[in-house]
Amino acid sequence: MKNSIIKTENLSKEFKLKGKNRVIKALNNINIEINDGEIFGLLGPNGAGKTTLIKILTTISQPTSGGACVGGYDVIKEPKKVKPLIGLMLEGELLYYRITGYDNLKFFCKIYKVPNYDQKIKAIAKEFGLNKWLNEYVGKFSSGMKMKLALARTLLLDRDILFLDEPTLGLDVKSIDMIVNKLKNLNRTIFMTSHDMNVVEKLCDRIAFIINGEILKIGEKEEIKKLSNDEVRINVTLNNHYADLRAELEQTSFIKQVTYSTPTLKFILEDRTNFNDLISILGKYDIRSISEKQPTLEELFLSLLNHNSE
Repeated sequence: MKNSIIKTENLSKEFKLKGKNRVIKALNNINIEINDGEIFGLLGPNGAGKTTLIKILTTISQPTSGGACVGGYDVIKEPKKVKPLIGLMLEGELLYYRITGYDNLKFFCKIYKVPNYDQKIKAIAKEFGLNKWLNEYVGKFSSGMKMKLALARTLLLDRDILFLDEPTLGLDVKSIDMIVNKLKNLNRTIFMTSHDMNVVEKLCDRIAFIINGEILKIGEKEEIKKLSNDEVRINVTLNNHYADLRAELEQTSFIKQVTYSTPTLKFILEDRTNFNDLISILGKYDIRSISEKQPTLEELFLSLLNHNSE
């Protein structure tokens, strides 16, 4: 039986704009449940409510209504019991720019009583490619280096539940791959937000889409992709006459977004019920191969975003 480690019930958060008789609903009846040891990804555009939700779950902010539990404790009534269980990374926040990278990590290690911190700092700095910069002021760090330092600070606390807000923002591909592998092998419960669909696909067990403070979909990656719609993305490779097939597909009512890249035609079949009609068209051509392509998380997210804005 799976053990729930993070849970919200009708969690809502409102902000009243100063000097204006207007209320912004940052979160609207959020209901999520995350199991022990699960890596959960929350996707959404800027202003969707991702960081607001993390701040509530980590006791920094309080909800307007509803409730939440982390590690079995109420984040509103028992914040002192929640805090020792969690590690938090809020982009590049919680870093001090006027001291060195080493002193940043040492400061937090001493506050949270991390044993053998000198050895651990040097080890994680080497792993993150920061060892040559440890004695430099953080103000001189690039944005990517600051992100690495912020994540290193969070991981040094060795907490069972991690809340990571955009942990790969501004990083190069090599660094992202390193961090994805690092997080995968931690055996911790991780609640993360990200704009990087590739990171979420590689790392997360389950995902949720949040737009305008509301959860639109939640579930496993493949499950969510199947729920997208009845559209089917098709790739067809031809031996010849690709221009003729492209022209015919573009004139077919149930086909859209036809593109060509030698020697493959890519297009969308609007509904699976038209598969037989498609096969009748393709049967007239010298087809080398045909395959169905699953939608990516990015394609699904954009589809949901466009649908929600209509």
